[in-house]
Amino acid sequence: MSLKVAFQMDPIESVNIDADSTFRIALEAQSRGHALFYYTPGRLSYREGRVLARGWPLEVRRQKGNHFTLGAEVEADLGDMDVVWLRQDPPFDMGYITTTHLLDMIHPETFVVNDPFWVRNYPEKLLVLNFPHLTPPTLIARDLQTIRDFKAEHGDIILKPLYGNGGAGVFRLDPNDRNLASLHELFIGINREPLIAQKYVPAVVKGDKRIILVDGEPVGAINRIPAEGETRSNMHVGGRPEKVGLTQRDKEICAAIGPTLREKGQIFVGIDVIGDWLTEINVTSPTGIQELERFDGTNAAAKIWKAIEAKR
Repeated sequence: MSLKVAFQMDPIESVNIDADSTFRIALEAQSRGHALFYYTPGRLSYREGRVLARGWPLEVRRQKGNHFTLGAEVEADLGDMDVVWLRQDPPFDMGYITTTHLLDMIHPETFVVNDPFWVRNYPEKLLVLNFPHLTPPTLIARDLQTIRDFKAEHGDIILKPLYGNGGAGVFRLDPNDRNLASLHELFIGINREPLIAQKYVPAVVKGDKRIILVDGEPVGAINRIPAEGETRSNMHVGGRPEKVGLTQRDKEICAAIGPTLREKGQIFVGIDVIGDWLTEINVTSPTGIQELERFDGTNAAAKIWKAIEAKR
């Protein structure tokens, strides 16, 4: 089976070929005989009933400084593709949301991964709200007094932007902290979105586990250890990945959320688990498959493509 596969992603020249999940997925697709096409979100358009993208035929290779070759630029009708990958990183803003509306017009005749309707309606910090029994105490609010009341109840909290990513703008406010009002003022001045607060989970010092699920089934995990003096464990901000297995609690969490992910067409998902608690369900542009492959030898990219090919 040879598929025509388009990647809607951030500029390919800037990817880290040793860490980027999109690059690994593209490399696996190429090894399976699929034809690749690449474009950035700003080159997506709608015209007279067709969803189009200006981009390039793509070849990839694991060679630093020479990891891709582009063919001649063309305008492609994405309705002629077999698969389109929605893989640009957040911020999950109106630009991002607009791309999901456009791609929704060609799915499922063209198979869009992950399903753009549910990416739009279930971004990572919102989908998790459907499983309150699995999460630490969580609040979504914009009102300062509401956040103060939550902090007064739980003492030690994490405060972050609702639609942020990569650890940006994440703050720990312990019982002695006096910065809540100032941080609230800062966030409110930046945008009109609510904030998300969660009770701090002390187990984060032992790591924030990223579990990879393919079509609702867990295929492995990596642990991300915060750098010294850091609360955040994201690898973007210095978190150190290490080998780790799945606990019984991890399996229980995956069993609880897996059917929803599968039903909503979320083929490639990365969830975050701290101690016994689920904190995020990442569906927009999850990462971690290259680290998992290095630690465990698990080729998650191949499992992802097997799931897609079975649906095509």
